[in-house]
Amino acid sequence: MNYADRDPVLRPLLDRVLSAEDRARIEPHLIELGELSAGELDRQAALADANPPHLVPYAPDGTRIDEVAFHPAHDRAAAIAYERFGLAAMSHGPGVLGWPTKVPHTVKYALSYLYVQSEFGMACPLSMTDSAARILRLFDPERYAAEIAALSSTDPELRATGAMFMTEKQGGTDVGLTETVATEHHDHWTLSGKKWFASNPSADVILTLARVPGQGEGTRGLGMFLVPRLRPDGTRNAIRIDRLKDKLGSRSIASGEVTLDEAYATPVGQLTNGFRQMAEMLNVSRLSNAMRATALMRRAVRESVDHTRERHVFGKPLFDQPLMRATLLPMILDTEAALHLVLEAAARLTAADEGDAGARALVRVLTPLAKHTLCKRARTVTGEAMEIRGGNGYIEDWVNPRLVRDAHLGSIWEGSSNVIALDVLRCMRRQNAHHTLADTYGDRPQTEDRWTRLRKTGDEILQLPDDEQEMRVGRYADELTRAVMETLLYDQAEHETRTTGDGRALLVARTCTALADDPAALPRPALDHFAALADGGPVPLSALQEAHRA
Repeated sequence: MNYADRDPVLRPLLDRVLSAEDRARIEPHLIELGELSAGELDRQAALADANPPHLVPYAPDGTRIDEVAFHPAHDRAAAIAYERFGLAAMSHGPGVLGWPTKVPHTVKYALSYLYVQSEFGMACPLSMTDSAARILRLFDPERYAAEIAALSSTDPELRATGAMFMTEKQGGTDVGLTETVATEHHDHWTLSGKKWFASNPSADVILTLARVPGQGEGTRGLGMFLVPRLRPDGTRNAIRIDRLKDKLGSRSIASGEVTLDEAYATPVGQLTNGFRQMAEMLNVSRLSNAMRATALMRRAVRESVDHTRERHVFGKPLFDQPLMRATLLPMILDTEAALHLVLEAAARLTAADEGDAGARALVRVLTPLAKHTLCKRARTVTGEAMEIRGGNGYIEDWVNPRLVRDAHLGSIWEGSSNVIALDVLRCMRRQNAHHTLADTYGDRPQTEDRWTRLRKTGDEILQLPDDEQEMRVGRYADELTRAVMETLLYDQAEHETRTTGDGRALLVARTCTALADDPAALPRPALDHFAALADGGPVPLSALQEAHRA
């Protein structure tokens, strides 16, 4: 099996969003990683999940070492991600996977999407390593040239991993309650405080926030600091891992509680901009969360399609039973639409990094929208897939329990759904983000009326009292997300009907519209061509034209 080959939308979508040169470059890597994800990587991921890391606080002689011991399966999965494919390195310099320039974000997220279909947990330190290099490159590139090089290396002897320690016990969402204190010395700072949820606590390069004396209260008083695992003289830094978390999911990687006990640190950028710099890191991590949710949905859908084809009930495959098709249909559509949204945001991020101010404003709102809606939807899709498999789906011998456990983390990591919805509201208040979306996507005839309504609704929400704005923004954020995805599906449909004459993408787009207009609808053309939706394959345009006239 090859997960790239089994994906009905990945290659057609890349045909549209990538240049011809990049499309040709990515193809051999799709083949290799698709095969690895369906084979060796999937086996290693199952082993790493069943054998989570453990803390080794002391050496045999009683010396405090605070090391994390990993199963060899974790190390093999890490080597595939960091070294063979350079998933944390490709945004930071030319040469990764043969690219003459930095690899576009669309390519990085497409390959990461294949990887995460087997190994979800590793995507956390991957994202933080990638994001740490990005933050240092954006805000302090000269001081941290060596760290950037290590974080973006694919050499197993040289590469480093990154982490972001932000959450404290008294202040998760409210970062302004951070109590960790920074103390200035002659040529460095020291940090003292406790971090309550620190993923990848044994990272080589840690970015964290601490309170700078005299700088003010709340988030204004926070500076960003780099805390290395080792001091410049090679000794272990004063980072104590108090314990590792016993997590529901993402069990292949370590998360822990950490005490900084006058830990050696150096400032990153302007200390007065600490929270703003961390927000940049968060936003990129949130897009990675949306990608991971999409990958989990794709794996869940594929497992369900394969199971229902093999499982016969009352003499008929489940796949051919009407109610099962009605159950699978929204799972298939949402998974496909989600990939369109993730790669659209990735393309806008590439443009933003190249200096496009409009793209930067757009990705600023697309990212929380994707995080909010896709992570919540992944919980439902993976849960449905577990039920579709029946009793076996509840047993850890199968992949479904792991998919469900991992899916629930996406809505919590880097901000819970309510936090993300309020971030969308912040974008609306400060930048009229709903207008930005309507201006960008509202000129397609198939979705023009929907965008007109959403623009008006957004304006009406902003006229309400603050508490009512907050109560309404969650549902409105979902409506915005689904409108963007619907529009992108029509863009893909126009491309495919024009270039290949295939009507499958148009069928997907029209079905999404039908269900958006009436969730109780039974879109007969989709059910009549259900195999093409589930597996890929051509749908004659003539059949859609006849159905449309009827």
